[in-house]
Amino acid sequence: MTADDRPKGPPSATADSAFLKACRREPVPHTPVWFMRQAGRSLPEYRKLREGIAMLDSCMRPDLVTEITLQPVRRHDVDAAIYFSDIVVPLKAIGIDLDIKPGVGPVVAQPIRTRADLQRLRPLGPDDVPYVTEAIGMLTRELGGTPLIGFAGAPFTLASYLVEGGPSRNHEHTKAMMYGDPELWAELLDRLAGITASFLSVQIEAGASAVQLFDSWVGALAPEDYRQRVMPASVKVFDAVADYGVPRIHFGVGTGELLGLMGEAGADVVGVDWRVPLDEAARRVGPGRALQGNIDPAVLFAPHTAVAEQADRVLRAAEGLEGHIFNLGHGVLPDTDPEALTRLVAHVHERTAR
Repeated sequence: MTADDRPKGPPSATADSAFLKACRREPVPHTPVWFMRQAGRSLPEYRKLREGIAMLDSCMRPDLVTEITLQPVRRHDVDAAIYFSDIVVPLKAIGIDLDIKPGVGPVVAQPIRTRADLQRLRPLGPDDVPYVTEAIGMLTRELGGTPLIGFAGAPFTLASYLVEGGPSRNHEHTKAMMYGDPELWAELLDRLAGITASFLSVQIEAGASAVQLFDSWVGALAPEDYRQRVMPASVKVFDAVADYGVPRIHFGVGTGELLGLMGEAGADVVGVDWRVPLDEAARRVGPGRALQGNIDPAVLFAPHTAVAEQADRVLRAAEGLEGHIFNLGHGVLPDTDPEALTRLVAHVHERTAR
């Protein structure tokens, strides 16, 4: 598909939603809300549906993906759905031998450490992920005017999993490659940027109204390392999907020192974790971009009065922003009471009704 053939902008059914208006920094009827990792995690109906089904298998079954994505929308009345998948799905789709182990996370059988290993990272095409196209088609029919957010893992975070062989606290092997063999590192991230861009394109062409790039581990880097060694790959991803005209969200954890650079990479919306107040985040990001966030997920374990107080603190910090999407500062914790999330959505909608 050429740039001229690409769909321009989000589906018309969702274009006037509060979520997309906030992404575009337009006036909204209320501050829109959605939660990272809302599709499952804390919901008993999700756990029941997933019984006996491995995570990656559930990501490749359109019927399960559709139902899991819809569950929190029905329960919480959030303003957007997030496509149920995992950041390693495109890597699995191109043949990387990996699995998601309960309690551990993605584990790669043969880590990528040499130039020869790069040959395993072939380009991704729509035929590699037909279940994504099918699931998004099913979802957009069910969601109607509620936007669907597509997502993918950012090149740095995918590289970290591939090089380390799994989750890592210190990213020793990743940084050793980044500093010790910068040419290999740059080629690795460039290949991953191409795979990620293709995965996002499939989702947009199937009907996603916006996309979010998750860079979960990039907070491990100093700003100058991010600028020189990571940002070019993120720019490549955002540039590749720019012509679609859908909002692009960029989120990382522990990225307070990187917020300005993450915006410069090409995001329309910058996600902020709970460590930086939104008014300060706006100063760091600069004008021309909306912000998303940023209540601490652990706050949801406190009584509702305390949750409401912390939500109001976030909303006060967001006053005067060009655009604001209320979210957690990271993902929903598995033991969160679903009712706490439902009450939080209602509270934000009520407090910000215009």
